[in-house]
Amino acid sequence: MDNAGSMKTDTRVMERGGEGDAPAVATADPLRVVLVTGLSGAGRTSCLKVLEDLGYEAVDNLPVALVDRLLDPLPKRPIAIGVDIRTRGFESPALIGELTRLRARADLAVTVLFLDCDSEVLARRFTETRRRHPLALDRPVVDGIRSERQLMAPLREQADELFDTTALSATDLRLALRNRFALDPRRATVLTVLSFSYRHGLPREADLVFDARFLDNPHYDPALRPLDGRDARVGARIAADPDYAAFFANLTRLLVPLLPRFYREGKSYLTLAIGCTGGRHRSVFLAEELARWLGGAGHKVSVQHRDLERPTP
Repeated sequence: MDNAGSMKTDTRVMERGGEGDAPAVATADPLRVVLVTGLSGAGRTSCLKVLEDLGYEAVDNLPVALVDRLLDPLPKRPIAIGVDIRTRGFESPALIGELTRLRARADLAVTVLFLDCDSEVLARRFTETRRRHPLALDRPVVDGIRSERQLMAPLREQADELFDTTALSATDLRLALRNRFALDPRRATVLTVLSFSYRHGLPREADLVFDARFLDNPHYDPALRPLDGRDARVGARIAADPDYAAFFANLTRLLVPLLPRFYREGKSYLTLAIGCTGGRHRSVFLAEELARWLGGAGHKVSVQHRDLERPTP
């Protein structure tokens, strides 16, 4: 499986006019165009399949020179275009130039989705599938990954959405794509509350990160150690910490004014991450409690536990 953010939403409502023309208001919603790119092996093909299931017309490895032709006349459905270093005519400057032209069009709403992944994980994926890296046909795969990172760096800077697929399962990737790119307008802003282990690093897709390591750790109770934060006994132990109630109250008090501001900025997806040492007890309990509170406050929210299934050292 090719496994997986921050995001920016750029809304343009003005039509192009001739030289000296006054700008005109667009009369129809712009067509959604998602350019899916990133490192080889990071999950581009899997992303395109999910977007196709969501209702996008998916086109892979389209030569850069033909992008304009694909959009003229405008397709009836939103479109997802896969581009990477194997695409004929691929060069970062040329693609960035094409992006600049497309983003200037009032009839298009263009989003660049860049798929990143840890180099060690990418190397393992190529080894396990016995595939050769396209930039290392006669060299070690790590050389190809290193070269590709350099070539793709300018395009990565242009990304509106960044998915790190290092630790994402197929299910997690599908959920993340559905939350960000679903065409149903009722799915306005979707919140994800993510628990994680600091031992395995900060989640790159997090917008806000909260540290729960100061709370009483159930790991040191032999009866609670095999359980996780979804168990009522673990939750009772954490909630009994004298600082827990004040922390949770202050956390929710912080989010009350922040979330509407994020919404007004045009965010359609927001990740709140809560970490603890092992990612099994405190962060999981807090993520579940925060998701429950957000849902009760009327927010669309999902909860994910990034490191819950990892082996405990």
